[in-house]
Amino acid sequence: MTDRPDRSLLDPAILRPALLDSLRKLDPRIQVRNPVMFVVEIGALITTVAWLIQAFGGSPLGGGHQPAWFAFSVTVWLWLTVVFANLAEALAEGRGKAQADTLRAMRSDTVARLRDGGTRPAAELRPGDVVVVEAGEVIPGDGTVVEGIASVDESAITGESAPVIREAGGDRSAVTGGTRVLSDRILVEITQEPGQSFLDRMIALVEGASRRKTPNEVALGILLAGLTIVFLTVVVTLKPFVEFADADVSLVTLIALLVALIPTTIGALLSAIGIAGMDRLVRRNVLALSGRAVEASGDVDVLLLDKTGTITLGNRQATAFLPMPGIDERDLAEAAQLASLADETPEGRSIVVLAKQRFQIREHDLVAAGAEFVPFTAQTRMSGVDYGGRRLRKGAGDAIERWIAELGATAPPELRVELDRVAGEGGTPLAVARDEQVLGVVYLKDIVKDGMRERFDRLRAMGIKTIMVTGDNRLTANKIGQEAGVDDVLAEATPEAKLALIKEQQAGGRLVAMTGDGTNDAPALAQADVGVAMNTGTQAAREAGNMVDLDSNPTKLIEIVEVGKQLLITRGALTTFSIANDIAKYFAILPAIFAAVWATSGSADGPLTDLNVMDLGTPESAIISAIVFNAVVIPLLVPIALRGVQYRPVGADALLRRNMLVYGLGGIIAPFVGIKLIDLLVHNLLGA
Repeated sequence: MTDRPDRSLLDPAILRPALLDSLRKLDPRIQVRNPVMFVVEIGALITTVAWLIQAFGGSPLGGGHQPAWFAFSVTVWLWLTVVFANLAEALAEGRGKAQADTLRAMRSDTVARLRDGGTRPAAELRPGDVVVVEAGEVIPGDGTVVEGIASVDESAITGESAPVIREAGGDRSAVTGGTRVLSDRILVEITQEPGQSFLDRMIALVEGASRRKTPNEVALGILLAGLTIVFLTVVVTLKPFVEFADADVSLVTLIALLVALIPTTIGALLSAIGIAGMDRLVRRNVLALSGRAVEASGDVDVLLLDKTGTITLGNRQATAFLPMPGIDERDLAEAAQLASLADETPEGRSIVVLAKQRFQIREHDLVAAGAEFVPFTAQTRMSGVDYGGRRLRKGAGDAIERWIAELGATAPPELRVELDRVAGEGGTPLAVARDEQVLGVVYLKDIVKDGMRERFDRLRAMGIKTIMVTGDNRLTANKIGQEAGVDDVLAEATPEAKLALIKEQQAGGRLVAMTGDGTNDAPALAQADVGVAMNTGTQAAREAGNMVDLDSNPTKLIEIVEVGKQLLITRGALTTFSIANDIAKYFAILPAIFAAVWATSGSADGPLTDLNVMDLGTPESAIISAIVFNAVVIPLLVPIALRGVQYRPVGADALLRRNMLVYGLGGIIAPFVGIKLIDLLVHNLLGA
């Protein structure tokens, strides 16, 4: 499954509505949610009034002698600053709304057929209702299969073209409203409340309607609001000093100074960064039921991963035939293959495949030979076949030893040695016998997925501890854990053991993430800071987790952590850039303002004249250049805010150094260059 396509920012279907939304968001009732940009909007309103007064022949507000064109220029760029900030948020929301439209198209006025023979509109279904769904019909609501088995098309939600099997009982009983049954007939017990379906929640999420700011985002917002109040106080207290000096400084100039001082860049992009983080998860087919969970995933430092299906391929595979002394390996392979023909388990099929690969042994037509197959049972722990006067058996070592003893023979001592050796290496040994003779052992082992060790190395570089959770015995678990490269292993894991491990890690101040799909995983999913439930899992698991993986791919947990870290890194990088680029604006506007003060005192130069390191042309061109750059830099950074800063699995120290070098130093250099170039253009225009 690939990510959902990332639609271009220049896509007219997104850009046009975003432009209109950015104008609608100028409503002060909306803008007040962002204190930084609200101050900029109030400043733009004041400068608009100041310009209108001058345009109709009045004097500049607050004194000074700046011309009307100066007030007009500052006013235009202050409004553009607010519009650009709104546009960043609207573009982030627009991509989510485009996805929501696709999901909304899945809705239909489905009429559900109740088990008792009646009908009811899907929108009126209540928890506990049992509906009948047959091939070709749409499942009317979220629920659990209580009877039957069917193939279900979930591609509209997950993007995965292959159908999935849903059946009563077990961990693959949950179904989602809006998906379509392709075959057979199932009875579904509805579990959703009206208007609270999985699809409804997903639409609300991607539209941003239910997105609440995360604690980190709230904290940063409070910091930005605090800085804004501090600089507002500074500028207000500066006004009496300017009046005392009888300097040529207007109210428009002071407002320009305030806008340059406050952290407008990050204030404009903060909301867009948060929305984009949620959107990146949705495009990876992960539904985050909580914004806090997205943020927590970026701070996770312990990952609990199930062994089967996550670290290993999910089923043990035959990897070797180990014959007893005097037995030919091909003879063992052929006997094992014959004893496995009736074994439809993945392990049994892997024995047939290995015999074919190693010795080109083809399947025999045992049915035509009058063979009698012996199925596997929990009591015998063996399977096999009887044909041509011979009896072949394959099964657990002690089961084969007992069967041989019942035939009046004794298993060779080498069998027990081989069984213990395989088990000691973390494998599963299956013994093979023909009549009273033991032929050898089939070595089954968990196959670790390609690239898992490298992925765990990446996590380790990020400071994240990985713990493999498995029901296997400790010997087998440790062997697989070493091969995969995890940091620790929880063997013979029970629901209580998982829960206790999570609480232990959390008590040590760590944030824990885990994945699960069964009812027995629900307590641990609820306790974990980031609990990722599989979409194919039980309703209990999906309700306990704070994220749902629509692809039901347990390794997605690693991607979720990377998305969360990318969100935090992006926020930190752009905050660093915002604070750093304010420095250049101070060097532009402060000398320009105080140049007028020293000129009033009769001095050509003043103590702050040396701060004009950019050698800007005039006070007016310096102020306008700083305000223009302050506005233009916002749309230039929108792509970074929405795509996110490229994530690399490095430690906190390395990350800090990179941030300071790229976004700190870059945030200082870029404005110096940008403001100077704008000043040259403005100064030449004024000179003309």
